[in-house]
Amino acid sequence: MLSPATLPLADWQTFYVIIGSSGAALTGLTFIVITITSDTNAITDPVSRLHAQRAFISPTVVHFASSLWMSALMSVPGHTVTTLAIGLGLSGAAGAGYCGRVAHALKATSASAAYQPFTSDWLWNVVVPLLAYLGLILGALLLRAHPLAALNLVGGLTLLLLFVGLRNAWDVVVWTTTERHARRARQPPPPER
Repeated sequence: MLSPATLPLADWQTFYVIIGSSGAALTGLTFIVITITSDTNAITDPVSRLHAQRAFISPTVVHFASSLWMSALMSVPGHTVTTLAIGLGLSGAAGAGYCGRVAHALKATSASAAYQPFTSDWLWNVVVPLLAYLGLILGALLLRAHPLAALNLVGGLTLLLLFVGLRNAWDVVVWTTTERHARRARQPPPPER
């Protein structure tokens, strides 16, 4: 059985400070962008807007917050193999369950006809995050027998969740911007005086 001293978590402190700080900053920035673009009203139906928010905006915030959470979890002093494995396993299970909720929201979005999700929407909002969260469960299971491999896996997955959040945030911003311009182009010209 490994003792806390054999878990080389101290070697990861700088990595998790950078990732956690980035996750926190990007979460806050996402809130600011949502507030600034809230007047866009690209989707006018309130039910469709709620489904779109649950399918695209909320998961972005969750993935940023997950990278922050994983950074905090991996930086807790005094972890034993057991406590860290439990934390990783519960985090992975919660994230995988959340991905099921996102899949449901994407399905509801496509049913509302306000927006038809592309394959890339399914890939980056459901499949890749689900694999990352399932990978955390795998990391928890590997921790006792292969601690270095498990720590490398968790570090990579934490970074992946940050990148998934970045990619999805960029996708939302691009869609919002292009939809705003398209909506302006569809509006009839003002009457002449």
